[in-house]
Order: sequence, then C-alpha cells, then structure tokens
Amino acid sequence: IRTGWDREHRNALAILHIAENAGVQALAMHGRTRACAYTGDAEYDTIRAVKAEAQIPVIANGDITTPEKAQFVLDYTGADAVMIGRAAQGRPWIFREIEHEHIHDLYAFYGDLTGVRIARKHISWYTRGLIGSSAFRHTMNQLDSVSEQLAMVNDYFALAARADSRLRYETASDTPSEYRSASSHKNHTTQDLPPASQLAA
Repeated sequence: IRTGWDREHRNALAILHIAENAGVQALAMHGRTRACAYTGDAEYDTIRAVKAEAQIPVIANGDITTPEKAQFVLDYTGADAVMIGRAAQGRPWIFREIEHEHIHDLYAFYGDLTGVRIARKHISWYTRGLIGSSAFRHTMNQLDSVSEQLAMVNDYFALAARADSRLRYETASDTPSEYRSASSHKNHTTQDLPPASQLAA
C-alpha cells in the first residue's frame, strides 16, 4: 500500500485495520502517497506509525538504495523487513550488499562468539536453494570465527557472481554432481567447490 491518496489524506492506519480484519498476513508499504507517484522523498513516519499498531509483519519500501539506508529504515520504522524496488535496477547486487551488512550487525550486536552462531541460520536462509548452497552451508556451519565465516560467505558469492550475473537456484536436474556429493565431506573448504563455470551449467 501507499501512505494515502495524497499528503492531505493519509489513510494508511485505516487500511492496515481493514487488511488485518480481512485476514491479510503481511503488509508491504511504500513511503509516498498515490499522488506523489515517485516524486520527492519517501517518508517513513507513516510506516513507523503503521508498524506501531500492526499485529502483522510490516515491510518498508521507498528510496532504499544502500545497505546503510536499509538499516536506517529498519531501525527508524521498526519494520520487520525492507523491500527493494527501483534501486535494484542495474544494481542487482544491492541485495548481497545488504545481506553482508546484516551479518556485520549480528557480530556487533551479539559479539563474535554468539554472533557467528546466530549468523549461521541467517546465512542459511540467504543461500537456501542456491546452486552449491548445501555444501557451502555444511562447511560454513562448522566455522567458529568471524574471519572464517565472512571469508567463506564472500568466496561463495564471488564464485557465484563470476559464473552468472544472477543468483542461480538449483533443481535436481541441473545440480552438478560435485555439489550433490560435497555435503558428505567434513573437511572441504571453498577451494573444493567446482569451477565457477559449473555454477552456470
């Protein structure tokens, strides 16, 4: 939804209640009115007010162009997530940048030891279904240091980026055999992953 029809008629709170009463399970909200289209700056006060009353997850959207802006919007609005739109056009790697920023925030908030452990589940969510991710997670979940975990995350996504400009999801038919068997090896590293060309095979 948007914040309202125009700046004089913001009705997002009313729409929230209608949505919740209708059984909507989550609400994505852009920080401009319908009349604003995409002119001017998105405002986040209305999203913040909606989140304060919402009983369902709220996803913030609008002018989120950097990892730092994504973090600001999450902190300011209290939203459960952010949605990236036009900023991803011509810059699809913004999602990877935001993901890495999130990992650093986990380390900073929880400390190195607990941060690494909590980051494991988030990294697993980020990579689930991606080509080679099963073997990657198997090894990553055994690492205990920030430096090792970050290095492996960076190596995995760098390998994927060299193979294809888009992140590729695997199916049973196109998963390289090396990936299907890799999870049985306990001591492999990112050096054991197949060549980048096989990621796009």
